[in-house]
Amino acid sequence: MNESRPRHAPTPAPASDTGPGNLPPSGRARRRGSRLRPLLAVVAALIGLAVLGHWLYGRLTHVVVYDARIEADVVTVSSRVAGWVTGLPVETGARIDSGDALIALDARQSKLRLNEFDSELAMLASERARLVAEVIMTDLRTQSRLDAARAELSAAEAALAAQQTDTAQASSDFERAESLVDRLVVSRQRWETLRTAHQKAQAVLLRSRADVAKARAAVLEEEAGRQQLEVLRGQLARLRHEEERLHAQRERQQLDVDDRTILSPLDGVVDRIFVDVGEYVAPGQRIMLIHDPSKIWVEANVKETDIRELEIGGIAKVRVDAYPDLALSGRIVRIGDTATSKFALLPNPSPSGNFTKITQRLPVKIAIEQVDGALRPGMMVEVDIAIARD
Repeated sequence: MNESRPRHAPTPAPASDTGPGNLPPSGRARRRGSRLRPLLAVVAALIGLAVLGHWLYGRLTHVVVYDARIEADVVTVSSRVAGWVTGLPVETGARIDSGDALIALDARQSKLRLNEFDSELAMLASERARLVAEVIMTDLRTQSRLDAARAELSAAEAALAAQQTDTAQASSDFERAESLVDRLVVSRQRWETLRTAHQKAQAVLLRSRADVAKARAAVLEEEAGRQQLEVLRGQLARLRHEEERLHAQRERQQLDVDDRTILSPLDGVVDRIFVDVGEYVAPGQRIMLIHDPSKIWVEANVKETDIRELEIGGIAKVRVDAYPDLALSGRIVRIGDTATSKFALLPNPSPSGNFTKITQRLPVKIAIEQVDGALRPGMMVEVDIAIARD
């Protein structure tokens, strides 16, 4: 009878060695980990102490603001005149130069009024030219007449003077003859002749005086005629003032026409447009926002307890949230004189008597340089300012 045996005989297990040098691999790893744990704890504690020390050093030597922002002078563009928008040659985000057209308003009525002023000024210029010609003509005419009248007056006065001499001589001869006629020294005929000559001289003297009076009246008349020149010059002066008034009105109207094309006051970029073509705008209405990207700064609201540590000219490190790898250096150019809470729209005076002290903040302006136009107003930044030490 055949006896069955198993095909594979079981292999006898080796004798186990419980000595320290013969531990299994899992046991050796557990023992090594138990030795590393205290070392790792010490290293972690040292790292924590270093981090804490670095943080404490930073707190003691730096003022850090995490909610600072990039600021710029954002200019609100508005219109000085009312009108309908007829053109918007720029769009949001467009780069603009100083003097570029930003918006156009309907200027038809303003230009028509400007043409009316031009017509009125042309009419006044024509009237002024006519008056000038009349003044010149009147001046020449009255001056020649006045010169002639004065010449006649001079001649009449000369004739009067000569006649006065002749009359005096005739009177003297007649009086002498009259005193001698009774003594028969002078004949009666001679006496009558001298009397006649004396009477004629008296008559001629009266006529000469009348001629002088007439000549003086003529001179006065011509001088009065020259007063017409003053009247004409007065009209010219009135026209001149009227022209100045119209010129001032025309310049004001020209300003109205010019203001209907709103130009950019600076080199910059268009931030936002609030109107569309066809809308009606009123004077002072906000139309557009623009700013100069080259003139930016950081405004950090620093706690009042830290403000004493800062000084004008202090150096600040600026990190931009949008560009973590970008490190900027700035300089303090202004430290605010008033806490930001004083500008709140709804200040809290605590009328009920309940009061909770809150650390106030003061604005600090930090000058920075633009980086290829990447820095934009409103971006959040972190500011690290070294404390000023004496």
